[in-house]
Amino acid sequence: MSHPLAPYALLLIAIVAEVIATVAMKAADGMTQWKPALLVAVGYGTAFWLLSVAVRTIPVGIVYSIWAGLGMAGAAIGARIVYGEMLQPIAFVGMAVIAAGVGLVAIGQR
Repeated sequence: MSHPLAPYALLLIAIVAEVIATVAMKAADGMTQWKPALLVAVGYGTAFWLLSVAVRTIPVGIVYSIWAGLGMAGAAIGARIVYGEMLQPIAFVGMAVIAAGVGLVAIGQR
């Protein structure tokens, strides 16, 4: 990859694909509904492929911490938008702690 931010762009696309797949999982109803089940399979397949490309140049610890933190927040936001699921205020505190952890992992990898 020629641009230094390209692996991070791939990681971001991987996270978006994973969030879409995770949110679609509820509609897939135990993978019995074929359209959302197909979205789950394609989303996770795309996400893992892009992750495998990103870890070629970004340390695994950084990739995974960003993946986990943004994926969790994205899934919570997606579930709110698509299904109207609500989070309690303490959940936002948890997300902030996870975001701080992602930052600490990134600092620790430098």
